[in-house]
Order: sequence, then C-alpha cells, then structure tokens
Amino acid sequence: MELVRTDASHPDFIGLVRALDTELAIRDGEDHAFYHQFNAITHLKHCIIMYHNGIPLGCGAIKPFDDTSVEVKRMFTTPESRGKGLASELLNALEQWATELGYSSCVLETGLKQPEAIALYTRNNYERIPNYGQYINVTNSLCFKKVLK
Repeated sequence: MELVRTDASHPDFIGLVRALDTELAIRDGEDHAFYHQFNAITHLKHCIIMYHNGIPLGCGAIKPFDDTSVEVKRMFTTPESRGKGLASELLNALEQWATELGYSSCVLETGLKQPEAIALYTRNNYERIPNYGQYINVTNSLCFKKVLK
C-alpha cells in the first residue's frame, strides 16, 4: 500500500469522493441533500489517497475544527477493498498527520445508516460525543471524538 498526501484538487481524490457521494446518496435517501451541503471538498488541504499497484482504493481528509481538533472528512474505501483493515490504516495516517500539524484530537460525524463506519471508528477508539454544529438535533447523525497520543 502507498499513502499519498495531497489536497482536494487531486483527480484520484475527486474520483473517490464521487464514488462515496454516489453510495451515500443511496444510503441516506431523502436526507442526502442535508448532509451533502457540509461535504464540499474545495477547501480541503490535507487529503490522503491510498493506492495498491497504482490503483486508488481509498481516501480521507482532515480539516481544522477548532484550535486543538481536526474534523475527519470524506473517508471512503472502494467496495472491493473493504474488510481488509485498509480504512483503519487510512484513519491512522490521518491521525498521524493531525498530530504532525499540532492538533491533539479528531472529531467526526457519521450516520446511523453507515454501520460499517460506526464500527470502524469504535474499533479505532473514537468515543461518542454530543452532536456538534450543524448536527445538533439531527437524529440520524452520530458524532465521535478521539484524543490523539
């Protein structure tokens, strides 16, 4: 596996995010438009693409949330690459980058209709927190936080 740090202008990142958005549109159904408005990638400056033999298999990004935290965004692995621990590897790389940038924690939001994502974050020591920002009072949203070492 090769992990490449880049930004949101990278064509492979854009392609993976398109695949993610297609999958989320199906999972989220009528709620997709609400969530989609918070997932623009234009200003993401810290993105990672995971490759195997030159083929992009997954992506993720972080963006500043507050003075001490980043928000994990746009986590995705292709369907054929799932169940192999790649998402955890990608998440760990994002956490490492956040640490290098001087942040001490990561926060994120995921949906109840994404049980695989919930399992991923729980498995990687993220703890449920009250929903923040635009997700307050959104019953389909779950927010998580992890203090980085």
